[in-house]
Amino acid sequence: MIDKLQYISPPTTRFSPIPAVASALAAGCKWIQLRVKDQPENMVLQYALAAKALCEEYQAKLIINDYPEIALLAGAYGVHLGLVDMPVKEARLIVGQKRCIGGTANTFEDILQKVVAGVDYIGLGPFKFTFTKKNLSPIVGLAGYKTIMEKVKQANISLPIIAIGGIELEDIPSLMQTGIYGVAISAALTQAKDRNNLIKSMYRDLNADL
Repeated sequence: MIDKLQYISPPTTRFSPIPAVASALAAGCKWIQLRVKDQPENMVLQYALAAKALCEEYQAKLIINDYPEIALLAGAYGVHLGLVDMPVKEARLIVGQKRCIGGTANTFEDILQKVVAGVDYIGLGPFKFTFTKKNLSPIVGLAGYKTIMEKVKQANISLPIIAIGGIELEDIPSLMQTGIYGVAISAALTQAKDRNNLIKSMYRDLNADL
C-alpha cells in the first residue's frame, strides 16, 4: 500500500537526517523517504539502518533514495530513483520483486517511461520552487498537474502519482482535485511548529486515515 502522505528527509552534509526522521515519525508520518546526498555509502548505510529501526518502532515504511543496494542491506520497504539515477530494471534486479520502487517524473512522457519500466509509484514534480533539491527540474505548477493528470486519465494509468516539490498544507485541496493520489513533503514538516497538527490536517485533506 502506497501512503498518500510521504515525508522526505532534508538533505544535509553537516548534520544527521535521523532527528528529522524521528520527528516526522513522532508526528504521525507512516512513509519515510531517506534522502542523503554527497555522503560516502557507508555513512548512508548507517543512516538507513538507524532510520529502519525507527520506522519499525512506529510501524512505518522506509524508502531509500538513490541506493538500491543500501535499501536491500537495511531491509527497507523500497527505493526511490530520480530521473538520472540507476534504471528501474537494473534496480529491480538488486532489490527483487517484493520491494517497492518509486520513480521521479517531470512530464507525462516521463510517466509513460516509468510505467513501462515497472515502478510501483511515481513522484511528479516539482510543484513549485524548493530549496530541498539541487538541479531542480522545470516547475510543473497547478496548471501543469491538471494537464498531465488529464493525460494520465486518458491513458488509463492507475499507478499512484505523488505530487512533490515545495508543497504546503494549503496546496493539498487544489492538488487533489487534479487526480493526484497523494503528496510528498519535506520542509513544510521539518520547519513546522506544530508537526502533529500539521500531519493530522494533511491526512484529513488527503482523505486518508492516520
